[in-house]
Amino acid sequence: MTDASDRELGLNRPIARRDFIGGIAVAASAGALLGGSGAARGQAAPVPYPPALTGLRGQYPGSFEAAHQARDGDFSGAITADDSGEHYDLVIVGGGISGLSAAFFYQQALGADRKILILDNHDDFGGHAKRNEFQHNGRTILAYGGTMSIESPFPYSFTSKRMLADLGVDLTSYHRFETKAYEGLGAATFFDKQHFLADRLVTGTGKKPWPEFFAQAPLSAPVRADLTRLFTEKVDHLPGMAPDAKAEMLRRISYQEFLLKHAGLRPESLPYFAGQGYRNNKRVDTLPAWEAAMARRPGFAGMDIPGQITAEAQHFHWPDGNASVARLLVSRLVPGVFAPGSNPLDQESIVLARANYAALDNPANSVRIRLNSTVIRADHIGKRTRTTEKAVRIVYVQGGKRVSVTAANVILACFNNIIPFIVPALPEAQKAALHYASKVPMQYTNVLVRNWRPWATLGIKSIHAPNGYHTTTALDTPMAIGGYASAATPDEAVVLHMVRNPNQPGLPRKEQNRIGRAAMLATDYATIEREIRSQLQRMLGGAGFEAARDIAGITVNRWPHGYSYTYDTLDDPDVPDEQRPHILGRQSFGRIAIANADAAASAFTNTAIDMGERAVQECLISRGLI
Repeated sequence: MTDASDRELGLNRPIARRDFIGGIAVAASAGALLGGSGAARGQAAPVPYPPALTGLRGQYPGSFEAAHQARDGDFSGAITADDSGEHYDLVIVGGGISGLSAAFFYQQALGADRKILILDNHDDFGGHAKRNEFQHNGRTILAYGGTMSIESPFPYSFTSKRMLADLGVDLTSYHRFETKAYEGLGAATFFDKQHFLADRLVTGTGKKPWPEFFAQAPLSAPVRADLTRLFTEKVDHLPGMAPDAKAEMLRRISYQEFLLKHAGLRPESLPYFAGQGYRNNKRVDTLPAWEAAMARRPGFAGMDIPGQITAEAQHFHWPDGNASVARLLVSRLVPGVFAPGSNPLDQESIVLARANYAALDNPANSVRIRLNSTVIRADHIGKRTRTTEKAVRIVYVQGGKRVSVTAANVILACFNNIIPFIVPALPEAQKAALHYASKVPMQYTNVLVRNWRPWATLGIKSIHAPNGYHTTTALDTPMAIGGYASAATPDEAVVLHMVRNPNQPGLPRKEQNRIGRAAMLATDYATIEREIRSQLQRMLGGAGFEAARDIAGITVNRWPHGYSYTYDTLDDPDVPDEQRPHILGRQSFGRIAIANADAAASAFTNTAIDMGERAVQECLISRGLI
């Protein structure tokens, strides 16, 4: 990808005071640990503070192997385990926002004294809502490692709005906290020499007139003319068709087919579009042309197409993304995790509140969160009847040992794909429905740089790289909230947020996701770090950026099982909603209910919340309580 040597890129330099072991960063300073100097006093070794760990995070090595063993049949048949003797009113599998919301709603329904155990396979709670912390020159610098915001293309339900309000979130207040540090900065596009004529960063994307923009790009004359035409013309590329017929046709063809066959795009111009990731990791060959039209992509300016809907949208962003929602939920559910005060934590005070991870699994609390615990089995005990007290036996793996607990109800707030292996007694039709979706692989990389002078010099705050290892790179959203303040001047350290959407073009979307997922799991941290450093050097080197000097920390949030799969009009059957796989798959099974965003076929926080509430209602029904 680059001619730069490892030394020039800084691969030989330690960063962020972390030592990397097998791709996972281990904190080297006492400030990143809980328990202070306990180990020196002969006590147990201090517990790492997960948000401060750098290197390879997200679904990191050690967090998914037991689940893969379950998938591969290593735990088939009866499973032996050490009986903990613990019995709970409710066990929740998955400590993401859906699982935490389920615990919140269960307490609201039945009281705060109900015993709830939340089991999660990671070393941190929140699921995809992941908090990244960096320490630099005495400052704590935050970033989001997964779910970015409270936002949706459709109105939130009453349930989700009420829960957020109960947590102290005022959705109307967001713009109070966004600063103007990047005011006047625009966007740029990076053309790479592998797909164009040379490496070149062209500023003014979407702001300069398109003829001027493409005149500066490293393109052949025919490609330059072709792209300029497409971006500037107002032509109906489906003449003679009624608007409804156009919409129906565009639903059945890809954006790539539309560009090549109808808009007359040259095949050699396609690289400008081919590497781009569209919503839910669709590519130009898997994105329905109708979706491209609704998003006002190039080629549709002169076409009358019905169907566009402008809906209410909720939007609120924290420096750590929706990790703040997860942290607010934990602050309400588990006493002692966050420092007690006269008032509950809210949308501002949660930002800098430090979590005491040692308090998550306190036997004195009615709600306990047990991390590093991968559930491999959930079986009903005897007949599934409402009068059976110990209705479900749950087996999880922690530290290589199998442990069992029992519960009156179970909510599976984990991925749909693993549920058939956890509950092998499910009906085969339901298993098939749960297997239907293919999780969307995503990678959110946060790079701490010592300053953002090159960005200010170029007059930009974001870069789009159509065929880059990461397709987007941007200065993190500048905020001042709850005593936290982002960089205000180009001389201060800032986080660059980079997004990668791996897949394999030319195949159906679900297969592209599967191959992208496998590729992510097969790529080690050293390879990823070199790609990060190389890409940043190539894009910003002309403005004075030096990867070896300027990069102070890297956290790679790798999500092979990332976004929930959403349906499209190209590859998914056109059936009534009640026949959709996610509806068939999420049906309760005795005392076992299913939550998570997969159960809604929607990759949004509000639907994760709604599915948690729905699963609680099904638990209450199974016990004859409603």
